Amino acid sequence: MISKKMTEELNKQINKELYSAYLYQSMSYYLQFINLPGMANWMEVQGKEEVTHAERIAAYVQDQGGHVVLEALDKPPSTFKSPLEIFEKSVEHEKFITASINALVALAQKEADNATFAMLQWFVTEQVEEEKNPTDILAKLKMIGEGHMGALLYIDKELKKREFKA
Repeated sequence: MISKKMTEELNKQINKELYSAYLYQSMSYYLQFINLPGMANWMEVQGKEEVTHAERIAAYVQDQGGHVVLEALDKPPSTFKSPLEIFEKSVEHEKFITASINALVALAQKEADNATFAMLQWFVTEQVEEEKNPTDILAKLKMIGEGHMGALLYIDKELKKREFKA
């Protein structure tokens, strides 16, 4: 059986994952607005992945006899200075999520909750990819700098290829 404290913290993580989806969808809409459909697609897929992360945690909480409680989500930003800023914010956000997952792992260890510790290992591994992918894109955007529309459009075209895989 899962502790009340662990249930509360996992519920907070569910809401963080759902906010992540909300944030990435907002970024996607903005990228569509500025006519970068490939980057918009990349963010949309990212948002869908975040929903599956929330669902994965929620299913675990329920399997452990816990009650899933959803809270209101904060309003995400809706305008950005540039695609560069969007990917900077994405990397920053993923580092925040990684820290949150690490705190859950520490709590599971403190409580000797081996089942939750084992479940969280998937997220620990996933966060490596979650940070790496936008960091790689950010590095490319920094490399091309301002005013190189051809390179920006090439990156946009490449990001259009990403597909959602549940």
